[in-house]
Amino acid sequence: MTDRSHNGIAADQTIMQRAAMLTNLVMTIIGADRPGLVQLVSASVADHGGNWLESRMCRLGGQFAGILSVEVPEARANELTEALARLETQGLRVIIHADVQAIAPTTAGAVATLELVGHDRPGILRSVSGVLAAHGVNVEELASERVSAPMGGGTLFQARATVLVPARGNLAAVRADLEKIAADLMVDLTLHAKPAAPIH
Repeated sequence: MTDRSHNGIAADQTIMQRAAMLTNLVMTIIGADRPGLVQLVSASVADHGGNWLESRMCRLGGQFAGILSVEVPEARANELTEALARLETQGLRVIIHADVQAIAPTTAGAVATLELVGHDRPGILRSVSGVLAAHGVNVEELASERVSAPMGGGTLFQARATVLVPARGNLAAVRADLEKIAADLMVDLTLHAKPAAPIH
């Protein structure tokens, strides 16, 4: 075995050992909006040897809230959890959740985009989500807002969601059932398959 091969194997083993010593933490955060909240969390993660993986955060109703995933050395996970809990004294509440990604099987299916717009009224999301649930469709991302209609036409409710239609499901059947309730809700609604990412 050449030195180069030996060094390559050693490097691979080091990477595998490092990965085995890391644990993932998923957390939700919320606090009255002000500058510096993300810095509080990111500094705590970095100070404990952690790595920020992914997040979704936004300002809503005067509050700043989000969900994020980080990886941290197992030996320091408890220290990080305690440090994040102490941020509540600075107005930011952090709740740690177990990351079940490693044990939860990935659900096969088709990813689709749902877009909806119509005059605001109670119960729109309840009706739409009821159809999705009946077909076993999982909502993976959802964003919604109320906006003023043009020409003083009242208030519009609009939403956009990324959903996962299970392999046993039928996208056309889901779309048909959504179109049935769209007229009653007085909304324009579309559901279309999300294009596959290009292979480079």
